[in-house]
Amino acid sequence: MSMSHLYGTDGEDGVEMESFEVSDWDLQNEFNPHRQRHRQTKEEATYGVWAERDSDEERPSFGGKRSRDYSAPVNFISAGLKKAAAEDASDEDSDEDEKPVKQEEIPKEFVSKKLKTGGNFKPSQKGFGGGTKSFVDFGSWERHTKGIGQKLLQKMGYVPGRGLGKNAQGIINPIEAKQRKGKGAVGAYGSERTSQSLQDFPVVDSEEEAEEEYQKELSQWRKDPSGGKKKPKYSYKTVEELKAKGRINKQLSTPQKELSQVKVIDMTGREQKVYYSYSQISHKHNIPDDSPQLPLGKDFKPQGFALPELEHNLQLLIDITEQEIIQNDRQLQFERDMVVNLTHEIQKISEVLSHEEKAISNLSKVLEMVEECERRMQPSCENPLTLDECAKIFETLQDKYYEEYRMSDRVDLAVAIVYPLMKDYFKNWDPLKDCTYGTEIIAKWKSLLENDQLLSHGGQDLSTDAFHRLMWEIWMPYVRNIVARWQPRNCGSMVDFLDGWVNVVPVWILDNILDQLIFPKLQKEVESWNPLTDTVPIHSWIHPWLPLMQARLEPLYSPIRNKLANALQKWHPSDSSAKLILQPWKDVFTPGSWEAFMVKNIVPKLGMCLNELIINPHQQHMDAFYWVIDWEGMISVSSLVGLLEKHFFPKWLQVLCSWLSNSPNYEEITKWYLGWKSMFSDQVLAHPSIKDKFNEALDIMNRAVSSSVGGYMQPGARENIAYLTHTERRKDFQYEAMQERREAENMAQRGIGVAASSVPMNFKDLIQTKAEEHNIVFMPVIGKRHEGKQLYTFGRIVIYIDRGVVFVQGEKTWVPTSLQSLIDMAK
Repeated sequence: MSMSHLYGTDGEDGVEMESFEVSDWDLQNEFNPHRQRHRQTKEEATYGVWAERDSDEERPSFGGKRSRDYSAPVNFISAGLKKAAAEDASDEDSDEDEKPVKQEEIPKEFVSKKLKTGGNFKPSQKGFGGGTKSFVDFGSWERHTKGIGQKLLQKMGYVPGRGLGKNAQGIINPIEAKQRKGKGAVGAYGSERTSQSLQDFPVVDSEEEAEEEYQKELSQWRKDPSGGKKKPKYSYKTVEELKAKGRINKQLSTPQKELSQVKVIDMTGREQKVYYSYSQISHKHNIPDDSPQLPLGKDFKPQGFALPELEHNLQLLIDITEQEIIQNDRQLQFERDMVVNLTHEIQKISEVLSHEEKAISNLSKVLEMVEECERRMQPSCENPLTLDECAKIFETLQDKYYEEYRMSDRVDLAVAIVYPLMKDYFKNWDPLKDCTYGTEIIAKWKSLLENDQLLSHGGQDLSTDAFHRLMWEIWMPYVRNIVARWQPRNCGSMVDFLDGWVNVVPVWILDNILDQLIFPKLQKEVESWNPLTDTVPIHSWIHPWLPLMQARLEPLYSPIRNKLANALQKWHPSDSSAKLILQPWKDVFTPGSWEAFMVKNIVPKLGMCLNELIINPHQQHMDAFYWVIDWEGMISVSSLVGLLEKHFFPKWLQVLCSWLSNSPNYEEITKWYLGWKSMFSDQVLAHPSIKDKFNEALDIMNRAVSSSVGGYMQPGARENIAYLTHTERRKDFQYEAMQERREAENMAQRGIGVAASSVPMNFKDLIQTKAEEHNIVFMPVIGKRHEGKQLYTFGRIVIYIDRGVVFVQGEKTWVPTSLQSLIDMAK
């Protein structure tokens, strides 16, 4: 089946060609979309475009049977209606009930002109012709369509009845056509604008500029009419550009370690290449330009001068020269940096050299002084070196040559020079006879030899501190010898000796003396002490050690109390020597241990003595009562009141009742009552239990005189007893008021004193103030430190203060505590 009905045929060759003309069928299909369409038959659905159809149903061809000359130029024809023979034939084929539109009724503006492609259309087609009466009906044919054309014009500012253009000026003449000169493409022969278009739109056309550029580029490919050769253009690279390129490549060419062994596949060239590191890519040749290569054909003309080997060699020489320039620049920069670095090194070495020369000079002088000391220490020297002169030499070394003195080994220097002189100085020294001998000399050498760093109490390194080694090896042997021959009961000389040296001797050496030398001697002497046979009381040779040893003496107190308790087993209160022996220990023992000792060993003896007391108003023996009252300051008030309540007042009240029942003389009873009451101190009388007992005696006397028998037998007794009762009660009230007033005055004076005095400057002053308020001893422990902090005694507790916090000595470590807890523990 031929497709000539769809494609036109060339008359000469018979080649079928598609025609792109706008046919009448296309126009009818556009302007009458609701027309009756041809239904597809079964054969058309099966075979498509190859199905056979009748000639009446076929779609009109685009080009008809007439052949076209497509090599001829395009001819533009002015607008107008051209009747053809085909129009009459189309009129006959139109429907009978359709009224044909007359040619005169169609306005010129709306008459379709012949299309540029040579196609025709039938003006009698339905709905295409427009009215000629008025412009109101302009575009009325759009009612059969969606009206997109009218809407687009209105959106672009078109007003019906007016012309087109920016100012609605329109054009008078139709668009003119200009015929090209030849058969070239559009724009091949310059601008195609007509004189009318240039007059209507006098705007410079951008196509002219494009034409000029095109002609300019075209002229570059043409031969110079003058016949001369074009000068080649050269591109130059300056040395500075090469240097800058080399610096950038140096920064970028440093491969990372993790990327140095990476497999790289290069597919930028004609062939695939594999590299095993990124650094190998930098050594490959540059990628050629992407300019298309000319195909090799019959029209290909080879270049007149083509030497690729020579070009490659020249390019290779250029690359080598560039690399040499870059390498020389890097080498030059390296040399400059090296010069700067060496300059700084020379300056540093010069400074070090001057410093070393100065140090050598100082060391030479120090060496001369040390050699002079060694020469004068020889036995055959006429002017031997003394300890004072040696101290002056060390002072000179410390003042003028401090760095060399600090860096040198002071321990070895002191051992070689000072130690022999110090041994000779103390060879005839007896510490117990002259306890302050050598303290000034040792204090001077302490400032010269002692290390600046504080040594801890636990671990002393004698090899690093010359003074400590001096005291341990020279001074300490004399102390050991004298302590070995010392008798503990003769403690005065030894205590004075240690008191004189406490500020000079290192702390750990003093602790060693007290713990290892003094305490064992005292412990051995306490074990051999017998309170029944020894005439010297033990406190006379134990208590002098309290300021130095403090808590170190605690282990001695328990055997002392046991020996005293054994000695008091057969003691009677009539023996006053026991009080003289025990009284010095009241402030030494802790309050709890002292009270326990009194309750166990003294109070039972006093109770037995009160039981033996016989109360006889007519003949009273007061010795036993005096023996008990003498212990009032030794035992606590509560213990004494308990003894009186249990062993004295029951008998005393019984005697009073018996006396009142036998017609007594109330004046004598009054004197007897006042006499016994005067035997007690105010502190005992202020106790509530004692007050109750004496008030009970007054009540008994009031009941006795209130009876008729008593009043009848002795007139005026009732008034006397009532007066006595009133007087005693008033005294009690006055005493209580006086006590309250005294306490108030004390509080006021304490408040005035606190207000008058300045606020405590530090935490230590606050602790001291609280200790004074509660009558607690607060004093520093001489020569005792913990981590550089001074130790204090707060009552019986050892404490130290660190940054506003009180630390109390526990069983294994130091425990922080509050001030109130500290006061409670001390009480």
